[in-house]
Amino acid sequence: MAYTINKTDGSVVATITDGTIDNSTSLTLFGKSYSGFGELLNENLLKLLENSASTAQPTAPLTGELFFDTTTAQIKVYDGTSFKPTGGAKSQATAPTSASAGDLWVDSDDDQLYLYTGSAWLLTGPVYASGQTLSGWKVETLGSAGGNKVVSSMYAGNSRVAILSKETFTPTITQTGFATIYAGITLNSALGAVFSGTTTAATALDVSGTTNTSGTVIAGGNFLRSDAADTTTGAITIDTDTGLVLGDAQELSITVASNNVTIAQTSNNKNLSFTINDGGVTKTPLAFTGSSGDITLTGNTTITGNLTITGSYDKASVDVSTYVDAFIGLNEGNASNVDGGLIVEKSSGEARIFWDTSETFWSAGVTGSYSQVIRLADATADGDGTKQAVLKTTAAGNVKVTTATLAAVGSIAEGDTSNLNVPTIGAVVTFGDLWGGSAKTVSTSAPTSGDGNDGDFWFVREA
Repeated sequence: MAYTINKTDGSVVATITDGTIDNSTSLTLFGKSYSGFGELLNENLLKLLENSASTAQPTAPLTGELFFDTTTAQIKVYDGTSFKPTGGAKSQATAPTSASAGDLWVDSDDDQLYLYTGSAWLLTGPVYASGQTLSGWKVETLGSAGGNKVVSSMYAGNSRVAILSKETFTPTITQTGFATIYAGITLNSALGAVFSGTTTAATALDVSGTTNTSGTVIAGGNFLRSDAADTTTGAITIDTDTGLVLGDAQELSITVASNNVTIAQTSNNKNLSFTINDGGVTKTPLAFTGSSGDITLTGNTTITGNLTITGSYDKASVDVSTYVDAFIGLNEGNASNVDGGLIVEKSSGEARIFWDTSETFWSAGVTGSYSQVIRLADATADGDGTKQAVLKTTAAGNVKVTTATLAAVGSIAEGDTSNLNVPTIGAVVTFGDLWGGSAKTVSTSAPTSGDGNDGDFWFVREA
């Protein structure tokens, strides 16, 4: 009579005919009157004892069947689809092979726990190996006057490098390198810990040092400040045409346009001055007046090139202007019919000496009354030969006059040796005493009874 073998739930596993065996499961099932059943029965018992221990899982497992995987040294249970570890972590020096998702492994060398994801072992903790000592983040509670504070401390090689806190406080128990813990990340001052790398912003810059750690890491003390007077030993380059602006109202600007430089005083009607220190005295050799546009030069001025003046030249000084040049050129480049010369301003009118272009001679005079300036070339040896010309003396100092018209009658007293006048025609000369002190008189009219003394001579000539 055949055996019908049922599972716990009542479902049929197999029907075994008398004298036969069934291998549809991990065990060998045998029918009634099967010869040699004793060996198979004992082997089945051993399989149950060792949970089918092998490197290969059973080929025909039933749901709930146990299997000891000798490769991973784990007990596994069949869930109807595959064998899964029954729980617990494998502790060994190397990662288990043939692991299943969810398996745990304790690395006995590093004292770290791993989880198998189905494709790789994932470290669950701690993040540091036993030989590395405490490293990474550790949540701690620190006491303070305001109560306990929960912080996260960053360790490296069992040394606390930084503390992450949500608020600022002072620990009641001394924490080496952390006198005050600030909101955010506080670095260990005892280690000289610093942030190194690239940042997009910072609220403050430490300017206590000026020693650069490299050509690209510059100490804060080497940067120029915008809120205080500062000094730089290097050149300042402003690489923009908008240039430099100075003053609390941006009064002075230096700008560039099409490679042309402009220095501008932008305040309305304000001056632009250039000063120097002359032996401790501040002087202003050059000043621009904003209200008028005038330019003032103070001190001696040397002009190497040409000086072109389109307006008037005003020498506002009583000093004499001197020039080392042999000639002063006037009217250069202007029309040839323009008069030119020198003008001397007076309290009333002006005095001039100039070249009269229309008359082709030099003229001089005062306030519009000008006459020719006679040159040596204009003089003549014979005044009658060239009317109104100046007479010229000979080599011996003589003057040749063809005809002469003398002025009115004059007089010279006898004995007058200082008078250089030459008496004209009709001049009356009073002679000195010739006889006994009596004067001798020449007149155009006869003497009267009151004229002269006894013994005087009287000469009458025609008028």
